[in-house]
Amino acid sequence: MKKPRAFALCSIALVLPLCLFAQAPSLSVQVDHPTAKVNPNFYGLMTEEINYSYDGGVYGELVRDRTIGRGFGSLNHWPMVVRGNALVNISADESTGPSDALTRSLRVTVTKADKDDPAGVENDGYWGMPVQPHSTYSGSFYAKSDTPGLAINVSLQNDQTGAAAATATVTGLTSDWHRYTYTLKTGDVPASSNNHLILTIAQPATVWFDLVSLFPPTYHDRADGNRSDIMDLLAAMHPHFLRLPGGNYLEGERIADRFDWKKTIGPWTDRPGHMSPWRYRSSDGMGLLEFMDWCEDLKMEPLLAVYAGYSLAQQHVDPGPALEPYVQDALDEIEYVTGGPDTKWGAERVKDGHAAPFPLHYIEVGNEDEFDRSGSYDGRFAQFYHAIKQHYPDLQIIATAPVKSVTPDVLDEHFYMSAEESFSQSHHYDSTSRSGPKIFVGEWATREGDPTPNLEAALADAAWLTGLERNSDLIIMNSYAPLFVNVNPGGMQWATDLIGYNALSSYGSPSYWTQVMFSTHLGTEVVSYDLANTPPRVYAVVERDEATHKLFIKVVNANSTAQPLAIDLTGAKKLAPQATLTTMSGKSPNATNSITSPNAVVPVKRTISVSGPKFTETFAPYSVNVLVLSY
Repeated sequence: MKKPRAFALCSIALVLPLCLFAQAPSLSVQVDHPTAKVNPNFYGLMTEEINYSYDGGVYGELVRDRTIGRGFGSLNHWPMVVRGNALVNISADESTGPSDALTRSLRVTVTKADKDDPAGVENDGYWGMPVQPHSTYSGSFYAKSDTPGLAINVSLQNDQTGAAAATATVTGLTSDWHRYTYTLKTGDVPASSNNHLILTIAQPATVWFDLVSLFPPTYHDRADGNRSDIMDLLAAMHPHFLRLPGGNYLEGERIADRFDWKKTIGPWTDRPGHMSPWRYRSSDGMGLLEFMDWCEDLKMEPLLAVYAGYSLAQQHVDPGPALEPYVQDALDEIEYVTGGPDTKWGAERVKDGHAAPFPLHYIEVGNEDEFDRSGSYDGRFAQFYHAIKQHYPDLQIIATAPVKSVTPDVLDEHFYMSAEESFSQSHHYDSTSRSGPKIFVGEWATREGDPTPNLEAALADAAWLTGLERNSDLIIMNSYAPLFVNVNPGGMQWATDLIGYNALSSYGSPSYWTQVMFSTHLGTEVVSYDLANTPPRVYAVVERDEATHKLFIKVVNANSTAQPLAIDLTGAKKLAPQATLTTMSGKSPNATNSITSPNAVVPVKRTISVSGPKFTETFAPYSVNVLVLSY
């Protein structure tokens, strides 16, 4: 009996000191020991026509189906308007349109109407149209009539009250197609999204309409430009590139449905539009030049993806002579973006209204070509690679799947993960070979939350980003996807999405704010650091900015309890006594933002005192943090 007891006492004596003197959670940083250069283009935007991202999203057009498409449902958003005893009939007319590209139109036949009882058509927009007080809306349409001099009454009307927020009259229609413009100016009216556009006539007549358009005030007042509120959210992210035209939208369901860039430039009458792979029609108002304008407005560079001969329904073009027209099309596209006025396609860009070439450093060949079951991507990529390098040797060429025939400059890799996967994959690239091409993480997201991510997703995103930033010698760029979602019923085809909006307003998700916090506190070099003795779900990365002598310490605490960290900075010759700490946190990992509660989870910035190179800071539960010190 005595020996077992003595053994037990001895065991306790050995264990107890270890418990009493266990090392505290710590973050040791060698400020003067850089481990990797950070590409200044590290953070950017990836976008495509999904979730009504362009039409019904960032593109400012308010009229839905502004051209009359083919097939069932082509007039779904063009119901008739009848007042009093008026009589009207509407139909899609296959025999006439304003151009060779637009050969259909909306025929409105009014057999009975007067000024008290007009008749016509209306458009409901993308789940309504926004009205703001004291604002000017710019509109246009193409029309012709069997009644010379016919007048069209235009109004922006509230769905519930029937009150008109603004009205205008267009006169002088003829029997030939012409473009007519109008302006709608609102007065002291309440802001609302429950509005629609009405076009009526006050006498018997037949009129044909097409390309009916209405734009609100736009970002930087660019004609036919983008929504200001959404662009403001993007500007706050400080993006350095835009990957365009985006993902599956580049490929299309079939080859005929690809992003055929030559059909997206020039006047609207030259743009027939096409079906997006997400089962709704794209107006192609957001065409190649509009993408370039978007880049210019946010001071980004385009990362141009070119169609590479594969579409989602497993249609593909074999390498060789059959692929050559698509290769030439890509060369023409590059010339449109970068060429001078003395080049064929550069001259077309000048004619379209932009004299100066755009900067371009990266070309992506295709999108997610690992899904091409034909195995043709290796040959297709090589054919594009050699042709592009021959004409543009300085361009960096990105492959979308591993290839063997030629070594790409960059490889695009995509990750869509659960929160636990994002946490566990934060060290994914730590042991990746550095002997291959550089990596562009062109699409990634933690898919938790609907329609936009919750705080758990934002925490997991932040953990993942610490790994991407830590491996900046290999990872040169990254972009979250999808970027946008229209939150109205029927507006979403894919959850989870960074920015949500309806017709009137928009908001950033917690994951959006993670992006803002990380992208706006990006150093020029990663420095050596060691995160030790922390519980699971605590992550960090540390960078310095050589020019400003700022140190950025990014800490993620995805636990339900606060996390103190003993921070030890070595190699900092002089440390300012005050620092800033920006924290985004919530009481629950399910906390989130929405149209009705856009600011439930947002970063909060405060000033803290720093006593010296060794200090302790406590990080809140469920928090993403950026600590900025001057050294």
